[in-house]
Amino acid sequence: MRQAVSWTRFDSAGLVRILAELAVADVADAKQTFAERLGEWLDLKDALALYSALNSAAGNSPPRAPPAAALRAQLAQVRGDLAAAVAAAGTAQPGGANLGLPTPLPNAAPESAADFAPFHRYYLAHQRAMATAVGPLRASVRAALSAQSAAFKQLAALDAVMEQAFAAREASLLATVPVLLGRRFAHLFETHQRGREAAQPDDPAQWMQSGGWLARFCAELQRVLLAELDLRLMPVAGLVAALDKESTEIQ
Repeated sequence: MRQAVSWTRFDSAGLVRILAELAVADVADAKQTFAERLGEWLDLKDALALYSALNSAAGNSPPRAPPAAALRAQLAQVRGDLAAAVAAAGTAQPGGANLGLPTPLPNAAPESAADFAPFHRYYLAHQRAMATAVGPLRASVRAALSAQSAAFKQLAALDAVMEQAFAAREASLLATVPVLLGRRFAHLFETHQRGREAAQPDDPAQWMQSGGWLARFCAELQRVLLAELDLRLMPVAGLVAALDKESTEIQ
């Protein structure tokens, strides 16, 4: 049995919960309603476009058999490819896309090895890969919806307006994630430094061993990336779920 897509408050999204667990972000109860926050995020142009999409005539054209199965497979393929890239532990190659997980160089000094910059670049590279894949997928699903019925065409138009309206805000918010992870990186390294015996040399080669502070950070980093991936795919999953529901009703 397929699980229905669950729409919750943004505060309840997996990405926000994980950042809160890592003690790098505060999650406070929202004091504003969704409508109030939406009003702050939309400018006049976006508000007019949203009004037009909401008030366009849906019509009564009979629905076709929706290609829900094909779109589900497309969604699963995109998520699987992006998740596999995150899970891969390959070392980043010089001049490449930096999708490989950074690791300390052999014989590196602790001061140079404890540099967050490679991890920041790694996270940004995966964010670019997500944006490159999810954007076309979302547009493809909207096109499939538009071809089904007037009601689905209206839904697709609404999603297009929402994507355009929130693109800048989404990019701004997601750009803070690697910054927050930088704080976590610094905290774990400082804790490691305080906990080790001063007489013992600090060997960065041990940091990635089981129980090492950097191995722990890398696992957390990948967990955050996967949560961000699911967040980015939520609108697409919602559109596919709408087609799923239509398929069930037609059958």
